[in-house]
Amino acid sequence: MVEGSETQRALVAAREQFLAMPEASQFTFTPISSLHMTLFQGIIEYRRNQPYWPADIAQDTPVDEMTEIMGERLKAFSMRDPFKVAVTHARPSGLLMDGATETDRKVIREWRNALADLLGYRHPDHDVYPFHITFAYVIERLDDEALPGWQAMLDKVAAEVRAEVPVLELRPPAFCAFDDMKHFEELLVFEFQK
Repeated sequence: MVEGSETQRALVAAREQFLAMPEASQFTFTPISSLHMTLFQGIIEYRRNQPYWPADIAQDTPVDEMTEIMGERLKAFSMRDPFKVAVTHARPSGLLMDGATETDRKVIREWRNALADLLGYRHPDHDVYPFHITFAYVIERLDDEALPGWQAMLDKVAAEVRAEVPVLELRPPAFCAFDDMKHFEELLVFEFQK
């Protein structure tokens, strides 16, 4: 997200509502500095097999080497059409989003498809994997009695963010490396065409 933006303020306020829930200790929260929208699923260790892995790369290739290979492939990436996103829903792990308009929804999916084609792999949930911003990961399942309270909070948060920032201000898409979900190092940034 854009540092100091209205989007950042709204997302931090939304995250605070998650943290204020009585069951917040059943989640591990990511730091504010790591908030980003996931456009494309990268390397997932337990999916090192076909058809989820590039056919021309050994399945035991170390992550650091994979990062170099993918970085080289991405230098040829030519998808630059801009898109805007909006929050659609909230779930216990964070916010779901999609393109702000029908055109944006088409373009964002074109980005995802172009990345899959260039990198040589497509996860099984490629077409349905939601665009999202992660606030937290579940470490202990919520009791059924807690679900109505959480659903009310989630509906409220999604409506508030949509009202405050109908279109989110995000930095351009980037290819990132990370050791954990606390910090994402941008290795290559894709500037939108003007």
